[in-house]
Parts: sequence; C-alpha cells; structure tokens
Amino acid sequence: MATMPNTRAINTGDYTILRLIHKLSTVCGWISALMILASVLITCQMIFIRFVLESSTIWQTEAVIYLMVGATLLGLPYVQSLRGHVNVDLIPILVKGRARKYLAGFVLLMTMSVVGVILFFSIENWHFAWERGWRSETVWAPPLWIPYLALPLGFGIYLLQLLADFAALVLGVDRPFGLEDN
Repeated sequence: MATMPNTRAINTGDYTILRLIHKLSTVCGWISALMILASVLITCQMIFIRFVLESSTIWQTEAVIYLMVGATLLGLPYVQSLRGHVNVDLIPILVKGRARKYLAGFVLLMTMSVVGVILFFSIENWHFAWERGWRSETVWAPPLWIPYLALPLGFGIYLLQLLADFAALVLGVDRPFGLEDN
C-alpha cells in the first residue's frame, strides 16, 4: 500500500545551512501572512470610507493588489519548505528506490531551471523600474520598484529553498517526495 507524502518541512539533519534556509523560508511565510492581514485591514478601511463615509479612496485598491501579489511571491519558499505545493504523486508512489530519488532530483533540477529563468527576468524588470524611476499611472503613483521587488525576492528565496531541498535529497537527510520506501 502506498503512503501519503510527508507534508512537514524537509529534514535538515545536522546541516546548519539547511536549517538557516528553512528559517528564512519561515520568516517569508510570516511576512506573507502579515501582508495578507494588512490587505484585509486596508480592504475593511476602504469599505468603511466608501460606503459609510461616502468618500472616495485613492491608494487602497492598488495597495491591496500589491500586498496580495507580494504575499503570494514571498510565500513561495515557505510553502515549498512545507511541501505544500500541489503535487501529482502517482508516478513517485509507483516508482521505488533509487529511481524515486533520481526522479525527485530531476524534478527539483527542472523546477530550479524554470525558477532561475523567472528570477533572471524579474531582476531585470525590477532594475528597469528602479533605474528609470517608473511610477504607477494612478493618482497615488507609488514607485514601481517597491512592488516589483517582491518578484526577485520571492523567486530568489524560493530558488534557495529548492537548492536546500536538492541538497537534503543528495545528502540523504530527506526522503524523495517525502515518501517512505516500502
């Protein structure tokens, strides 16, 4: 009988760097949660201003959008550290032993490749916004480098967490896909 995947954080063994990366991912999770809380509070404030005070709002909608996108991006490493991303685990459950380990390594390498490309272009996009002084085309007009910073930060720390997962797999301190070998 197949076992369900482990949804807990990866095992870091006695490796300090793996523990530090996991802690960094956890901090990102807390920051992400605070950003979601802030967006909820701002939304409530916006509703109060619009419908109770019958006044217009200037910055609230845009701030909520930036906070939710930032929370999503900064939450990536935390969700990865918990193995919380959506899985299709039919093949990993069917594959046993070394083949499962090689499959896990291949999946992590492919994921790191895609995330690395996204990271490269997100750094480039953030840098353009910073260098050219881009601002939002709204009344509030915040500098766009601030919300764009969530892209390289989120994907950079996500890539770091993926590297830690790969290292844990290679070092043998974590099971491929979190599955027990039967």
